[in-house]
Amino acid sequence: MTRGWPARLREGSVELKPLRLRDASAWREVRSRNARWLRPWEATLPLAEHDAPTTYASMVRRLRAEAREGRSLPFALVVDGAFAGQVTVGGISRGSLLSAYIGYWIDERCAGRVIMPTAVALTTDHCFREVGLHRVEINIRPENAASLRVVEKLGFRQAGIRERYLHIDGHWRDHPTLAL
Repeated sequence: MTRGWPARLREGSVELKPLRLRDASAWREVRSRNARWLRPWEATLPLAEHDAPTTYASMVRRLRAEAREGRSLPFALVVDGAFAGQVTVGGISRGSLLSAYIGYWIDERCAGRVIMPTAVALTTDHCFREVGLHRVEINIRPENAASLRVVEKLGFRQAGIRERYLHIDGHWRDHPTLAL
C-alpha cells in the first residue's frame, strides 16, 4: 500500500475518491458535455504516442498502476453524489525533493461555486499531511483566469514560468508555476 493511498477526502458536498473503472459512463458524459469548455486548457499529444491511453479504461488502469507505485493519486471529484470532474496528483517524487503537481478539471455546471478550491485544498492538505510531501505545484496557462483564482484563493505563490511547458490545444504553451 502506498502512503496516503487509496484515500477518500470530503468537505461538505465535495468528495474526492479514487477514480474507478465503474465511473466510465459518468466520466464520458461529463467530458463529452464539456468538450468545448475544456478544450483550451486540455493537454494534446504533439506526436502519435504508442503508450498514450486511448480509452477511459486504459487511462484508469495506468493511473491506478502509478498510484500503487506511489507516483500518482487519481481522484474522481464528486459533488452531491454526482461525478463532476477529476483531480490528479502526479509526478510524485520522493527523496530530497518530496514534491508533486496537481492537475484538475471540473464540469462547467459546477464552476464558480467554490467546489474546485475546496477540492484542491483537500488534495493539497492530504499531500502534505498523509503523503508526506514538502512542495505541491500547479501549472496553469496564464489565460486561464478561473484556474488562477483557484490557486490564489489557497495561497499558492508564483514560483516561475515554464516556457513551452505543455502541449495544449495543439501548441506548446507557457505555464506559470504556482507552489506551496
